[in-house]
This record gives sequence, C-alpha cells and structure tokens, in this order.
Amino acid sequence: MKSFFYGNYFYAICVVALSIEAALQQQIHLAPIVYYLFVFCAATVYYTKAYISESVDTTANERSIWYVKNRKSIFTSQVLLTCLMAIFGLLMLPNIIAGIKNLNTKSIAIILVFPVVGLLYYGFTNKLSLRNTHWLKPFVIGFVWAGVVTFFPLFYIQLQTNTSIDLSLTSCLLFIKNLMFVTVLCIMFDIKDYATDYNQHLKTFVVSFGLRKTIFYILLPLTLIGFASFIGVAFMKNFSLFRILMNTIPFILLFAVAYGLHKRRSIFYYLCIIDGLMLVKAICGCIGMMNF
Repeated sequence: MKSFFYGNYFYAICVVALSIEAALQQQIHLAPIVYYLFVFCAATVYYTKAYISESVDTTANERSIWYVKNRKSIFTSQVLLTCLMAIFGLLMLPNIIAGIKNLNTKSIAIILVFPVVGLLYYGFTNKLSLRNTHWLKPFVIGFVWAGVVTFFPLFYIQLQTNTSIDLSLTSCLLFIKNLMFVTVLCIMFDIKDYATDYNQHLKTFVVSFGLRKTIFYILLPLTLIGFASFIGVAFMKNFSLFRILMNTIPFILLFAVAYGLHKRRSIFYYLCIIDGLMLVKAICGCIGMMNF
C-alpha cells in the first residue's frame, strides 16, 4: 500500500483518468493506449523526483523516511520508467511526426508552456524554483495538471490528424474547471504542513489566513469558479441533467472534505481521501458522458 501511494503510482493513475475524462467531455477521440502509458510513466517519474533525494532529519515525515529506506529500488524504478517513456515516445512519434513538422511558433508555445512550467516548479536552485512562490504554488501545480489532462489529449489528436493546434471555448472552460479543482486540493494538502510551514515562515494560505478563513474565503470560491466553468460547458453542449448531476458530485465532496479538515489527519488521509477526489471526479465525469 505504501509503495502504491508513496511511489506516486496513484498520482499517475489520476492523471490518466482525468485525461480520459477531459477527452470524453471535449467529445474528441480517445488517444491510443500507448499515449496513456507514456503519461503514466511520465507522471510517476516527475513526482518521484521531488522525493528521491530526501534525507532523514528531525523533521522528516513518514514518506521521507520511506524514500530513504527504499532509495535503491526507487532509483531502479525511475530508470525503468524512463526507459519505458522513451519506448512509448518512439512508438507514438510516427503518428504525429507530420503534425509536429507543420507546427507554427504559436502552437509550439502553447504545447511547451505546461512542461516548461512543470520543470521550473523544481527549478535549478531554491531561489529559482516555483515551489517557493507561496500563494502561487497551488495555482502553478493546478496549471500544469489542468494543461496536461485537458489540453494534451486534444493536442495529440490534432497532431495525429495533422490539423492546427486550436483551443475551443469548451476546452478552455474545462481547463479552468480542472485548474480550480486541483488547486483546491493543493491548498487542502498544505493544511497538513501547517505547523512546519508556520515555523519556516512560509506564506501558504492556511498560514496567512488561518484554517477557517482558508476554507470559506479561499477554497469555497475557487470550488464555485471550477463548478461554474463546468456549468458553462454543460449549457454550451446541452448536457443532460444526469451528466450535470454526475459532475456535481465531486465538487460537493470537495467542499465536504475541505470542511472536515478542522480535525488533524494522517498523511494517508491526504493521499487516499483528498487526492482520491481526483479519481472520483474522473470516474463521475466518465460515467456522466455515457449514454444510458
């Protein structure tokens, strides 16, 4: 169980599930399975990078200790997954090479902005890292997640069919929905580190405003913005009441879980329940797009 969550395989599953949900809601063809395998490997490697160099000190948490104890097997896994990424990338390349050759500068910029921001999140030094942007940090994470799961399946299909990179209003609204959802989860996750962040004078939302104000003045408005973005898509696409209700469930659960954070929780609560809301959202979204 620890390997599944601490090893970031659950995050990778969430990325794949949200990508499938976004593709269905944009009513585009699902990308081939090799694409999702590539995304799974990339997400696991990316998130593991943040912890692979962890060292145990007096403030180390349970996850950091697990990484130190399993450093050799984690390194092996990173090498294997990187090799698999290269193989899957080469398998996809023939299908999209023509589309890549015809990309203009604007299209290249749109595609690259998300991986570039993702790389800058780790940065080169502590001062040149987007991880230290305090209030902006959750939005940076949400921006990258939303871009990868919402736009990248669309980009792949457009490259595969050798059509120009184009973002519709529907895609942009779904991007905002996913951006707000993941950002809220990130802010909720910061609540776990309140004591550490407070002692280190890190200006997270919960340190700056306190728990209650963070929940009602930050989390609730962001949740409503995300939900309103989906409602915009629902009216544009004439979604049925069933589809709307299915996509409402994750937002209700999101705020319910946020309100329940008044109690101190274990790290597994955050990994299973809070991050698990991403999987719930993807499942509800996919079921909502089915024709019954």
